[in-house]
Amino acid sequence: MGERDDPQLGRRVQSGRAIRLMELLGLDEDELCRALDVDPLTLLSGQLERAGELPILLALLEDAEQRAGSAVLRSWVRTRGSAGRPIDALTGRDFPAFEDALDELAARGFVLRGGG
Repeated sequence: MGERDDPQLGRRVQSGRAIRLMELLGLDEDELCRALDVDPLTLLSGQLERAGELPILLALLEDAEQRAGSAVLRSWVRTRGSAGRPIDALTGRDFPAFEDALDELAARGFVLRGGG
């Protein structure tokens, strides 16, 4: 029985993914809710069926985490880059800009520079 067949399992998987994103980037609950476009009650209940971007975001961040570590990602997400802060793109649901910021981080070799 998979996620689609078992709603409880699906909610637990989505909740786990949401927690993973929150921890990986050091997001607070409000930032996570804005990024996923859900209210806190939906987040707490695990009913994130609409949050299809969640597994995509985690997949995008997987390589960055392996190469740079979560501590660097937590700093990076709040550091101003050439197109602004990645956290602003994420919470503004501008996922292409967030992905571009990740690409820029990778191109620089996962080194953060001053100017946050």
